[in-house]
Amino acid sequence: MIRPAIAGLLALALAACATVPAAPAHPEARLYVPEADAASDVDAALARAAASGKRVLLVMGGNWCHDSRALAGWLETPRFAALIAERYEVVYVDVGVPQTGEGRNLDIAQRFGLDEFPGTPALLVLTAKGELLNRDTAASWRNAASRSEDAIFDELVALAEAQPTAG
Repeated sequence: MIRPAIAGLLALALAACATVPAAPAHPEARLYVPEADAASDVDAALARAAASGKRVLLVMGGNWCHDSRALAGWLETPRFAALIAERYEVVYVDVGVPQTGEGRNLDIAQRFGLDEFPGTPALLVLTAKGELLNRDTAASWRNAASRSEDAIFDELVALAEAQPTAG
């Protein structure tokens, strides 16, 4: 009788020690739609931006990518949603898996001067005229899941206020 009880307690103790995957330190969203007409969505966002005086936040990623899902997740939170409603028109563009040659919609990044697409996500901030304001940092978002909420928010605030460069 004691042995089965000890075995049961031991099984419970071992189960308690089992590792449970930690929840991500960031929200996640799956907003990249492969079937979307991305070029038309971008054109519509540019038209809305021209009418509203906002910037276009062009988020290029994929649902398979944890950094893409993390960035999309942050953008869906109330804090970011308020900033976006005030300053941006957002477009999510599914780019497939460009790292393996299975990319799609990469011509959209090229349209705005981002010739290399080393990974996902990329975040392009455009004026209503289609000028890319963050050429130097657009492709640097591949670590979005490890960036802090405040760092992402502060960068989006700065980009909302950035002035186009001449030339």
